[in-house]
Amino acid sequence: MNQDILVRASALINSKTDYVGDGMEGYVVLSLIDEYGGPTSAAITLSKADGIRWLSFLAGTDSNKARRITACNKACVCLASSEYNITLAGTIEIITDPLVKKELWQDVFSEHYGDWQDPQCCALRFHTERYSIFFADDGTEATGIL
Repeated sequence: MNQDILVRASALINSKTDYVGDGMEGYVVLSLIDEYGGPTSAAITLSKADGIRWLSFLAGTDSNKARRITACNKACVCLASSEYNITLAGTIEIITDPLVKKELWQDVFSEHYGDWQDPQCCALRFHTERYSIFFADDGTEATGIL
């Protein structure tokens, strides 16, 4: 049962990596620990994913996200709608490798950065450790550790 829901959740996450520019389709909520030790959350564009195993994003090297990750690498990612709720907890890292940034690049990011070679742009890679998944259509849910 858990394997079926993990496959379904992974397929849904992977489908969100193509930004469509309409509504919140390509966004997830990323939660980090702020400088006061409390949680903070922000919507961020999902660049690439390997199902629930890892998710990647692009952000500014001098952004609040990058500063918070440097101080504490614990993170949570949530994808939600009236049809599902996928909450993943784990760790996140900052990657500055230009080849990784190139792999994650989407045209929408040119609104914030010149291109993938922009030194003010970095990749964020979230690694899932725990999950909580619910699908409303059939009431399936699962929690667990990867």
